[in-house]
Amino acid sequence: MMSCLYSSVLFICLLPSVVPLFCYTCVFPAISPLDCIRYPTICGPGQRCLSSKAIGQRGEFQVVLYEKSCVLPALCGITGEKFAMGLNFTFTNECCDTLLCNEASASSGGFYTATLLSLALSLLFLQ
Repeated sequence: MMSCLYSSVLFICLLPSVVPLFCYTCVFPAISPLDCIRYPTICGPGQRCLSSKAIGQRGEFQVVLYEKSCVLPALCGITGEKFAMGLNFTFTNECCDTLLCNEASASSGGFYTATLLSLALSLLFLQ
């Protein structure tokens, strides 16, 4: 009986302690951090949580896209450029590796700016 107990404890201790990493993923890359409809997803083995920001510019016109997902470590901590949708994008990838660590999206300043802009537009259309 006692050897069975020791065997069970030894078996449990030797089990791999692999806990899956959960990260937020955006349904689509978002134009605003507040538009990023996040949902938790399980990352694959060896992947990390990504928060990426891409700024696209063409002349005076500028658009910023945000993305959250799981990526391989080779894509972490890099900055680069790519051309898409007729715009030159400069992107920055930041990664982390704890439970839902890529949650942070917008500073409170951005939230208040968006809220004030929404209120101002509502007031204009009500008149």
